[in-house]
Amino acid sequence: MNLISKKIATLLCCSIGLSVVAQEKKDFKKVDDFVTKVGTLDGMTMGTISETVTKPFKDKTDKVRAIFDWIAYNISYDVKAARSNNVQKNSTNEVLASRKAVGIGYATLFQDMCSSADIRCLTVDGFVKRNIEEIGDEKTDINHSWAVVQLGISPDDWFYVDPAWGAGYTDPDMKIFTKFFNDGYFFADKAIFNLQHYPDNEAWKLGEAPKTKKDFFALPIINNAAFEFGVKRIFPATGHLLISIDKPQRFSFIVSVKENIDKVELVIGKKKMRREEMQHSFSGGSVLFTYKFKETGDYPVKILVNGKELATYSVDVE
Repeated sequence: MNLISKKIATLLCCSIGLSVVAQEKKDFKKVDDFVTKVGTLDGMTMGTISETVTKPFKDKTDKVRAIFDWIAYNISYDVKAARSNNVQKNSTNEVLASRKAVGIGYATLFQDMCSSADIRCLTVDGFVKRNIEEIGDEKTDINHSWAVVQLGISPDDWFYVDPAWGAGYTDPDMKIFTKFFNDGYFFADKAIFNLQHYPDNEAWKLGEAPKTKKDFFALPIINNAAFEFGVKRIFPATGHLLISIDKPQRFSFIVSVKENIDKVELVIGKKKMRREEMQHSFSGGSVLFTYKFKETGDYPVKILVNGKELATYSVDVE
């Protein structure tokens, strides 16, 4: 991967705690509908597929969206390979033949299709957290890849795209892949994306981001619903919580969406999960609730908002 210039890299590398700035989204219904209609394009080469899905569109953003759509609709995540961190058979030709890939395969295919459409795109290797065992484990090896797209000369004209996570999601144990188109990972909100992804080369931090790999792994796992609700801040900002039994633990987060937050729940435990609805306050975009943990032990705790996963903590109750 070519390095971005030092000047641009300096401008891109900023640091944050857990704050987020929302980005406006364009309506891509016309592009999405077209790519849905063209189908799987079996037997075609990468270049032909790229040309087929991008040809109707003049705007580069629409072209990139068409490429993102086609990959998300037609490539499945290879959970077996991902569990063993096996990145073999993830070249563009191999991915098109098998229609399966891990992160590097998705990102490589996406980069090649963008390049074929004369759009500058680079692959970024880095780190993500999928389960609570990885919270605080800064020694974790590179375990994911995504892409950055350049549409102009300003640092603001670089965008994150994660075609693998845009195609669907896995369970924490990486045994089941569920196809689910998620355009939150297309030109993703940079600050939220940086709470989920940390690049091996820090030059590829776009916008506000944790300062170090250690800071990144100390965070809770930020789940996909953070994009939908436009999370601006979440508390606690530490992913591993040490709590005394029956002592109230405060949770809060700020969202940018205007619709009401009807239900907030905690999913507690792993093998014997229980789901409890929280009495919460919601005012001016701020959501607040407290909970007293009644069982000792170390277990995952997920925050659900309107039934969707927002964040995951590792809780140690004594």
